[in-house]
Amino acid sequence: MLPFDFDYYKPATLNEAVDLYQYLDQHDKQPMFFSGGTELITLGRIDLAYTEAVIDIKDIEECKVMLVSGDHLLLGSTLSLTKIEEANLFPLLTKTASEVADHTARGKISLGGNICARIFYREAVLPFLLSDSQVLIVGPEGKKMVPINEIFQEQLQLKKGEFLVQIATESRYIAAPFYSFKRRQQWDTGYPLITVAALKIGQEVRVAISGMCPFPFRSKEMEASLNNRERSVDSRIDEALAKLPKPILDDIEGSAKYRQFVLRNLLSDVLATLDGARV
Repeated sequence: MLPFDFDYYKPATLNEAVDLYQYLDQHDKQPMFFSGGTELITLGRIDLAYTEAVIDIKDIEECKVMLVSGDHLLLGSTLSLTKIEEANLFPLLTKTASEVADHTARGKISLGGNICARIFYREAVLPFLLSDSQVLIVGPEGKKMVPINEIFQEQLQLKKGEFLVQIATESRYIAAPFYSFKRRQQWDTGYPLITVAALKIGQEVRVAISGMCPFPFRSKEMEASLNNRERSVDSRIDEALAKLPKPILDDIEGSAKYRQFVLRNLLSDVLATLDGARV
């Protein structure tokens, strides 16, 4: 049970949801958009989240879409990770999302909820960062389509009253060779230590990482080092590790030093799998 009460709203359209947020915000209700509820329940129980009004966007048609339109795959933000896994329209996303939490939890966690969450990991964003996906955002200023690599900087940079509607990904990225691996410190469904996702586009290997820092990221500086085929594999990885964003997580799941050791091995696997490069 949550230690506070809130009003519940279920708008049928994007405009209704946006208008509701503005109305409730004007009345100091601290409104919150809601699509799965797992984070609100988890953080609300420990006094890290509070609202007096929940706006449930699960039934808005644009947020539930899952279809191929032309040369793009469109995925709605309120799709559960389980639905995405079962449809398997984007194999790298399927593999990455299928290892988030456990099967029961994935049936409740939405795609948008995972990407916009406050937890460190947010693994579902990694395939989209690698594939230069576009995100559809709606808010008081209307709809806008933005490259995810422009709007996701440590987290999705949403303005007040905005929410994620859809993500569009080009088919050429979906069909590309990929690698995805989650290293856990403990049991099969325990919290992850590090997740690495990678795509090979042409001759370029792209890498995105979760669990190394307090935010998921894709670093083009690291990729430049990893793709420098004039250097040995060890040198490429050493140079890439030197370009890691800061800070490096150092917690009960794993020390910063151990995380870097694990990431070194995973990057070696990425290059061996996608680039045919071995130590």
